Amino acid sequence: MSTDPTTGTTEPAWLLVTRREVVSRITDKSFLIGTVLMVTMIVGFIGFTAWQDGKTDQVTLGATPDAVAMARAVTDAAPEVDDDVEVTLVELDDEAAAETALKEDEVDGWLHPVPDGWELTSESSEQDSLTDVVRDVVRQQVLADNAAGAGTTVEALEAGSEVSTAFLRGDAEKAAVAEAVGFVFVFLFYFAALVFGMQLASSVIEEKQSRIVEIIAAAIPLRHLLAGKVLGNTALAVIQLLIYLAVGLVGLSFTPYKSYVPALSGPTAWFIGFFLAGFIALACLWAVAGSLASRTEDLQATSTPLTMLMLVMFFGGLSLDGRSQVIASYVPPVSAVVMPKRILAGGVEWWEPLLALGLLAAFAVLTVWVGERLYRRALLQTGGRVTLRQAWSAAE
Repeated sequence: MSTDPTTGTTEPAWLLVTRREVVSRITDKSFLIGTVLMVTMIVGFIGFTAWQDGKTDQVTLGATPDAVAMARAVTDAAPEVDDDVEVTLVELDDEAAAETALKEDEVDGWLHPVPDGWELTSESSEQDSLTDVVRDVVRQQVLADNAAGAGTTVEALEAGSEVSTAFLRGDAEKAAVAEAVGFVFVFLFYFAALVFGMQLASSVIEEKQSRIVEIIAAAIPLRHLLAGKVLGNTALAVIQLLIYLAVGLVGLSFTPYKSYVPALSGPTAWFIGFFLAGFIALACLWAVAGSLASRTEDLQATSTPLTMLMLVMFFGGLSLDGRSQVIASYVPPVSAVVMPKRILAGGVEWWEPLLALGLLAAFAVLTVWVGERLYRRALLQTGGRVTLRQAWSAAE
């Protein structure tokens, strides 16, 4: 415990260390600039996505006299086929004029009849949106003509030929949104754990290398120093995370996917809980990695196992599927990123996230207990890199 000379109140040492960590970082220009840049990237990405989704693809379709009627049918029916495509008809005199118009980019495609049907010619690459519209309209027009010649209707010819689609876990668009948000969850956890973890380990090494930690150790217990560092960095990481998630959800409400925002609120809350438990466990391990090193150059060696674990979590969170994903969603610390993805996808029983979070919290408690012992026994050892065995067996 320590006394604040300005207020005369007594505060735990770990709280003072936590405040110092938060204040020193939150007033650091690099931290603020990094946060602003990330927010700008999120806003820019969401804005670009909304612009792309709302943009109308304007294309020009050239037609020689023998194809003008069909081309006009394409331009008239295009909005019904794809409301994001606007087709403008350009009438051309002959084949030579059509080829010239293509070469000079006056038209995107040239529609003309061939012996076995119709052909859409472009200059050097296929015009996807125009091709889809032309293919659909021409098919319907030819079917109508053939049906009339056979004395029947298009509906009668197509009766029983439609194939409907269904999804076990919601519609395709919802699944795509869940997959994209799941990637964001995995990336945010990986980014925060790696960036804040490295900074935490570096600050431990700096204090150890400059011998400042010996002065601190004479004033407060080392477990308080560890707790303050872990809690301070956790608070900063959660603050940053909440900013990113808030900006993302608000930005999403201005896109065509705004109807999914309420459904994302629950999974987002679960992700924050899993993030908190997983980050505390990893932050403690990063502090241990810093305490095992005696110089900044040693950090790469002492943090290699953690870096590998982070990569496993990142790629596991992105690539695991099916039964392997279900199993991993209960295995700490990978469950911190896998279970939120399962919650997003749907089909998770109410007790599954609770069980996974409980296991992750138990893992965090165990990690903190082991990490605290290693940290205390390695922090004051100088003269070279300390191994885990040496730290565990060292005297208090």
